[in-house]
Amino acid sequence: MPRHSTLLAATTFTALLAACSEPVQNGPLEPTAPSASRAEEGVHRIEIQDACDPASFDAVLGAGACARSGGVKFDQFIAELTHKGSAGAWHFAPTHVEAKVGQVLLAINRGGETHSFTEVEEFGGGIVPLLNQLSGNTTVAPECLALAADDFIPPGGSDSDDEVEAPGTENYQCCIHPWMRTTVTARK
Repeated sequence: MPRHSTLLAATTFTALLAACSEPVQNGPLEPTAPSASRAEEGVHRIEIQDACDPASFDAVLGAGACARSGGVKFDQFIAELTHKGSAGAWHFAPTHVEAKVGQVLLAINRGGETHSFTEVEEFGGGIVPLLNQLSGNTTVAPECLALAADDFIPPGGSDSDDEVEAPGTENYQCCIHPWMRTTVTARK
């Protein structure tokens, strides 16, 4: 196994164990519905997506690192991240949201890995040094260093605690996979 894969495995597994020793579902999983109807109800849904392959991710990161069927093998994930600075199947959808002040952002983890949906002043790196390095996010977003256990969203979980507070732009990223980002533009 290449040295960076071994380092990534150890770092990621340690970070996830420390932060997520008891997985938390931050809220009930909302059913899939068209974005427009959700926005009309005062909720903007952001889908958290990944395509981890359980056999290869679990082999490197430990049992339970990936809870889905099929997908991208761990070595392919690292190769894509090394080549492009991101892994395309690991993303937030949509990447930009137009919202009104007071509307709720509902982040739903549809992937197989644990993620965060963290508001940051400026986009930056996360809590896994090797993923930061491979994605070119070498300056860590300070908000990622102050995460609590309930800031992590396990597969199938959701977080709806984020309400658009004021007009302007808000940035959200995954503090594990820092290229996963959404920008929210809010108006009154």
